[in-house]
Amino acid sequence: MTAELQAPTRSLGSWTIGIAGIAGLAAIIAGVYSSREALVAVAVLIAAAVGFGWPHFLRIPAKKTLAAVIALPGAGSAVAAALAPAPGYLDWTPGFMALGMMAVFVVQLIRGTGQAQRLESTLGCCVGVLLSCLGSGWVAGSRFNGIREMLLVAAISAAVALLTGLIRWPDRMVAPLGMVLAGLAGPLAGLVLSDIAVLPAAVFGVVVGAVLASFRRMVTLRGAPLNLAAALSIGLAPVSAVGSLAYFIDKLLIY
Repeated sequence: MTAELQAPTRSLGSWTIGIAGIAGLAAIIAGVYSSREALVAVAVLIAAAVGFGWPHFLRIPAKKTLAAVIALPGAGSAVAAALAPAPGYLDWTPGFMALGMMAVFVVQLIRGTGQAQRLESTLGCCVGVLLSCLGSGWVAGSRFNGIREMLLVAAISAAVALLTGLIRWPDRMVAPLGMVLAGLAGPLAGLVLSDIAVLPAAVFGVVVGAVLASFRRMVTLRGAPLNLAAALSIGLAPVSAVGSLAYFIDKLLIY
């Protein structure tokens, strides 16, 4: 596909994707600073949005069935992260991932042999299940040590990377720029908002920037216009993934 055909696709979906991602981050931080129930509700809604739109992004058949298969494990893992006893906040998440992937295979078996895009549906929906379930990391992170500022720093780094992704430059320029800016935003937000060390915050920012740059590349390579469901899903999927990143980096480098 030529660059001339790719450019309108990026310009058509990029603002919707960016607004969806930033709105998701804002809702998560609002939930973090209000109550656990509100945060769980936001995480469940994000999982539902990712699940509903992911088959549209992949352009695969059986969209409604696969949407439920992707969304339900993510919602269940978010609720489990809120109810699980400490310190195993994410102990149930791998189980929900496994159940979701098994359900994907069952759906493909029920569809029967000779159906179109079976391999793409299977692999792509398994990735969707992973992304949906990773959103439980936001709930786990809010319970881990009670330091809400870490999640705020994570959201700021992700927002900077999302905004950088809206720049209509080639991916080879936007990707490193997003990593650098997110890597700078993390320490700056940490210094202003909390006493989080500079190095862990910088590492986290760079990782978040790399993750969001990879999602931007996925949109570029897709090579077709996005409908609203697909744009919401691809905008919220990296937000979901950042939740577990923040939780594990918090455990490994900060706590």
